[in-house]
Amino acid sequence: MKTYLYSRRIAAAGKAALAMACLALPAAAQTPAPALNTGDTAWMLTSTALVLFMTIPGLALFYGGLVRSKNVLSVLMQCFGITAMVTVLWGLYAYTFSFATDNMAANVKNLNTFIGGLSGLFLAHCKADTLHGTIPESVFICFQLTFAIITPALICGAYADRMKFSAMMLFTALWLTLVYAPICHMAWSGPGALYFDWGVLDYAGGTVVHINAGIAALVSCLVLGKRRGYPDTPMPPHNLTMTVTGACMLWVGWFGFNAGSAVAANGDAGMAMLVTQLATAMAAMTWMAIEWVKHGKPSALGTVTGAVAGLVAITPASGSCGPMGAFVIGFAASAVCFVAATSVKRFFGYDDSLDAFGVHGVGGTVGALLTGIFAAPALGGHVATYPGMGTQMIYQTLAVVITLVWSGVLSYIILKVLDAVIGLRVNAEEETEGLDSTLHGETGYIL
Repeated sequence: MKTYLYSRRIAAAGKAALAMACLALPAAAQTPAPALNTGDTAWMLTSTALVLFMTIPGLALFYGGLVRSKNVLSVLMQCFGITAMVTVLWGLYAYTFSFATDNMAANVKNLNTFIGGLSGLFLAHCKADTLHGTIPESVFICFQLTFAIITPALICGAYADRMKFSAMMLFTALWLTLVYAPICHMAWSGPGALYFDWGVLDYAGGTVVHINAGIAALVSCLVLGKRRGYPDTPMPPHNLTMTVTGACMLWVGWFGFNAGSAVAANGDAGMAMLVTQLATAMAAMTWMAIEWVKHGKPSALGTVTGAVAGLVAITPASGSCGPMGAFVIGFAASAVCFVAATSVKRFFGYDDSLDAFGVHGVGGTVGALLTGIFAAPALGGHVATYPGMGTQMIYQTLAVVITLVWSGVLSYIILKVLDAVIGLRVNAEEETEGLDSTLHGETGYIL
């Protein structure tokens, strides 16, 4: 105890001496305190609204149009319910678990390598004038919240048509806490966190969002099993107009997703916007061309799915690659996701209802790996410090593998525990009748 008190006194004396030295320095030599930038703030307010727009209504409509008419309301309700619940949990504890850098327990060394601390519980620290860089922290909290909302909502596409609403809500709450928050912290919370210290390039969510949700989606559809009648019974989308409308909203909203991740209105945001547009357009054209050659005609569903694959893949690279890299990433992601969502799924026979894994899991992996390549200055990349392609690819690959294992294993455990306690799946009669009427007592689509 004496040693501890003595150390505290020495530290206090050192801080006092440092403060006096700083006061003695010329004003120009002192680091200026962060100041609010109204331009950055305005852009981040806009980006936050755009990313929320991606889930409700964008993803809700995209997924809602793909299911059968008897289940459309259930999908919309899942997206809406996730939005509400994640918002509450984010404010209570998930934000601090994701971004706080204080140790949760003094006797656990380097705990912040994997998870945030408790300093932000209930957002009690956040005031109107609290800043995160050049923007209010309140805006940063809301911006990051929209990512936490859409990530578990993506998983809905894998278990559509057959999961209980109660089980879905509990799964989402546990998954946000045990899976999303740690991966988010490791990638984005700053120095001391695992992915950040390795120099992993994940500008807007290749590992945090798409690989994370994609592998959880695959595990979900495997644990729940196939829909009744799949694959022998045709289950075509009930309203492709709704799906295309949702895809258009996703494309527009994604500018907030990627360009907003600059957390400023600057050149990085502008380049992120440009490469996002280029990769998405290339991916849409690629899927369209593949279908045209293979089936003799391009489909609306295939084209918008290709666009989403491009959006997914460019997400981690949008802060580091140049235009030519964006074209290659869009092309590669669309081609690989086409194979995954058609041939691979058919070969293995798993029922990923709306191709959440085939697009987000596979597309996110392609994007995360190609980010390490096209961040190279020789290939048009622009990062402050690039350690070389070999080193960067090692860390990109490690981050992908850790995310796949972390999310995959914990998702499986959460699902199995919930299945044992409350059951995951609706009964045969409810599934046949449709989830709109049996789970919500309403009809979501009238012929």
